[in-house]
Amino acid sequence: MGDPLVVHTPGDREIVLSRLFDAPVHLVFAAFTQPELLVRWYGARGWRLAECDVELRVGGRWRYVSLGPEGARMVQAGVYRQIEPPHLLVCTELFDDQSYPGETLVSHEFTELAGRTTVTTTLRYATPEGRDIVLRYPMVRGVGQSFTRLAELLHLTTTMRGETP
Repeated sequence: MGDPLVVHTPGDREIVLSRLFDAPVHLVFAAFTQPELLVRWYGARGWRLAECDVELRVGGRWRYVSLGPEGARMVQAGVYRQIEPPHLLVCTELFDDQSYPGETLVSHEFTELAGRTTVTTTLRYATPEGRDIVLRYPMVRGVGQSFTRLAELLHLTTTMRGETP
């Protein structure tokens, strides 16, 4: 069901996450952009999307409200900057209770080879300090768990529906 998450820090403001999924690019892109799919996989173990608003157009807004253990709540939102289905999705990201300065620029690249898709997500923080703060969080573990849920969803989707979400 895909490979584990690979993490790189190529610069003092970036975190690059990549993972291979056993699904065609159009399905993986759909899973990142369609609320009815996002609510099925987005979030670390124990978390779920309670609200998922996506206005998929350049300049459109997105907003996720996640609920976690012991009543924890996390709200993140942003604006879409670039959309090139099914290969590129670029947006800003800001958390309501953010502990580091500035907006983060998030770029998801989707590359298909032989029916398998690699997702490469580059997070560019406003400051090196912001990136360092995030690296101290369990963010990498959470993204890894979330991507495992995505791999399971994509496996079910391709197996049960013949590659159509």
